[in-house]
Amino acid sequence: MNFINRFFGIFLSPQQTFKALAEKHVWIDVLIVLLIAIVLFTHLTMPYTLKDTAQLMENNTNLKERLGEERFEQTMERVRNPSESSILIRVFVITPLTLTISFLIASLFLLILGRFSATEGKYIQVFSAYLHANLIDKILGNALRLFLIISRKSIFQTSTSLAIFFPHMEVTSLSYAMLSQVDFFQLWLFGVLSFGLSYIFKIELKKALFISYGFWLLKSAVNVAIFLVSMSFMG
Repeated sequence: MNFINRFFGIFLSPQQTFKALAEKHVWIDVLIVLLIAIVLFTHLTMPYTLKDTAQLMENNTNLKERLGEERFEQTMERVRNPSESSILIRVFVITPLTLTISFLIASLFLLILGRFSATEGKYIQVFSAYLHANLIDKILGNALRLFLIISRKSIFQTSTSLAIFFPHMEVTSLSYAMLSQVDFFQLWLFGVLSFGLSYIFKIELKKALFISYGFWLLKSAVNVAIFLVSMSFMG
């Protein structure tokens, strides 16, 4: 099954596609596509990210008091006018590297969770299935997010999660962080991934759903914890 068939198969016939992937786990081409997609998304949204970050920091009196006026102004200058090299490193090095590491770690945790229910399945199979499932979020999901970001000229006020129903909620609040984890494309991603886990571990679909969404809950908890730490630093 070539990449084009696998790409459309994830959206149109995920069960058959993941069955084929369980038998022949390919991953290099889909990883390249995902990395290119995230680099383009990050590059196109960078101006809005910098603008929103600067605005958020400018209104943070606690951070200003913690850093001191001189250091705060130096930090703000770097945020408002970042060097071209720093932007290039962030877009073309840090972002794809971070994404690749997250894929590797997520696949490992999925394999560990799967071991509680089965002895079948290899890491490379899980890695391949997880990459293909991410086409839903990183291609279709980010395409919609990009449209919304450009339309609203803001990245912080853009969401494809439950947070979209609360437009006046502060993006720095714990409530927003928790609601933003319930992202519709993420739910779709882990729903179809259960087909792959079912074939890889040779278990019932119900057990595969439990593993897939169990990992989603774990990942969401970690994201909220990281948010709390970052907000604590920001004051």
